[in-house]
Amino acid sequence: MRTDIFARLDREPEPPKIEIPRMSRTRVTLFGGTLAFYLAIVIAVLASSWLVTLDWKIMLFRPYQQWQQLHAFLDYFVVLGQRGPTAVMIAAWLGWRSWRQHTLRPLLVLGASLLLLNVTVGAVKLGLGRLGPHYATQIGSAELFAGGDIFPSGHTANAVVTWGILAYLATTPRARRYLSIGSSVVALGVGATTVYLGTHWLSDVLLGWVAGLLILLALPWFEPTIARTETAVLAVRGQVRARWRERRGTVSGPAPADGPWPVIVPQLPAQEDEDAGRSTVGTAHSGRGTAGRNTTAQLTQPRSHATARSERTPTTPAGSRRPPRSRPVTGG
Repeated sequence: MRTDIFARLDREPEPPKIEIPRMSRTRVTLFGGTLAFYLAIVIAVLASSWLVTLDWKIMLFRPYQQWQQLHAFLDYFVVLGQRGPTAVMIAAWLGWRSWRQHTLRPLLVLGASLLLLNVTVGAVKLGLGRLGPHYATQIGSAELFAGGDIFPSGHTANAVVTWGILAYLATTPRARRYLSIGSSVVALGVGATTVYLGTHWLSDVLLGWVAGLLILLALPWFEPTIARTETAVLAVRGQVRARWRERRGTVSGPAPADGPWPVIVPQLPAQEDEDAGRSTVGTAHSGRGTAGRNTTAQLTQPRSHATARSERTPTTPAGSRRPPRSRPVTGG
């Protein structure tokens, strides 16, 4: 029976040396180009350009009516972009990795990325206030500043970030490559599914993809803050453990001198003990009824049985204690 598979479930004896991504020139270039594309999409929607016209053409085509056989499956597939279920799944996996690798970085990176996602995407959603396809009021309009919260697509951005975190935190080039491909397929599929279901415009999905990619590209800038946070959390945990162990040691240790414990009377010297033993034996033979009483010193002496027998000298009365019987006088 192979046991190396189950050995992977154990904690690693030492924390692995994980290479933390840095903000290189290539990454800065990609971030700048992606940000420019992000602004271009926003400007195109604000100007009601050809992109808005394409949105309306796809919406009026109604893909969910053209391919109705896909509707049941895609209703479940789109859940991979919902923030609640995906955050729970990814947090469970990264929590196990944090325990196994003796580090809090995976969980802290996930928390930082979700915080950035809520702040950046949520601010643009509320600021532009675009309505979705099912609530559109005027054909050809961009439906901006109408109290909606559809632009950019939160499903799409969340799918990019939550599944892309797995590739970002990969420890080997091979794992990073496979996870990048898998997360890209999931993110692209979730975005296309929202367009198929008619819950988002195409421009919403495009901006959601770009918004999620911007967060993943910007994460190395937050790595020093994540490292300081991890150090602070581990320091607090160490203090709590030390106090808990100290409290346990105090509770399980000996009680203080003024506690409710019996007072131990010091042991009597050998001569006094011998005299006390003789006195007890003599009293017992005298028949005064004091043989059943024990002094406090005798009760509290931690003396062994052999020592007590060697110190006491047995006392035997001479002769019989019974009075002599009168003998009859016989003749003789």
